[in-house]
Amino acid sequence: MAEVSKEIQDKAYEAVEIARKSGKLKKGTNEVTKVIEKGVAKLVLIASDVNPIEVIMHIPVLCEEKKVPCVSVGSRSDLGAAAGLQVSTASVAIVQEGDSAELIKDIANKLKSS
Repeated sequence: MAEVSKEIQDKAYEAVEIARKSGKLKKGTNEVTKVIEKGVAKLVLIASDVNPIEVIMHIPVLCEEKKVPCVSVGSRSDLGAAAGLQVSTASVAIVQEGDSAELIKDIANKLKSS
């Protein structure tokens, strides 16, 4: 999965933080995989420092199949913090956007054009 710009990563983190307060998130690879397959994920973030990488390799492929924007972000610890967790997490999906809907649209458009 291609690394995206710092701007898109920052917006993705911001979308997660907003959705955490006003929408609904799913955290962890199993939960994220389920919501992508059900077609309810609005935006997916994957940490680029997951080891072994096989744990999350299927997520970008699923996202492409289901037309869900998918952003690779820096670290599991930052992703966990953005999602309001005390621990790091490999992936997070926004299921209900809450107040982050416009931000998610913006991210999706930037991903298409990059």
